[in-house]
Amino acid sequence: MRRTDQTDRSDRSDQEAYSPWLTHPDPTVAANAVICLIHQTNYLLDRQISALERQFIQEGGYSERLAAARLEERRRQNRTDPTDRSDRSDPLPPCPLCGKPLIMRMARKGANAGSQFWGCSNYPDCKGTRRIA
Repeated sequence: MRRTDQTDRSDRSDQEAYSPWLTHPDPTVAANAVICLIHQTNYLLDRQISALERQFIQEGGYSERLAAARLEERRRQNRTDPTDRSDRSDPLPPCPLCGKPLIMRMARKGANAGSQFWGCSNYPDCKGTRRIA
């Protein structure tokens, strides 16, 4: 059996496997074959969504990873450059409610939609916020 490139949509090597049922003269056989393919597609999409959810929970979203990488780079530069006299304190302000670090977020709805604000990193357990100065 030859390996095929699954990203190449012009690759029709799997079509032969389903061809007898999809081209069957009895329309119920063809309909059942299509239903089976739909179920297989749904199953695979459900698995992909579950994997993406697990990845998001474990690693966070793109903005969180980008902010963490930026902060780590700042920390690395501060450790390696002893002549740097800039403020070495943690750039993330503390939450006014629980004290955990705040992270920059974007309002998605309401009167402030599209504007940035500091939101608690412990959200949704803590809903502490602060305006960006």
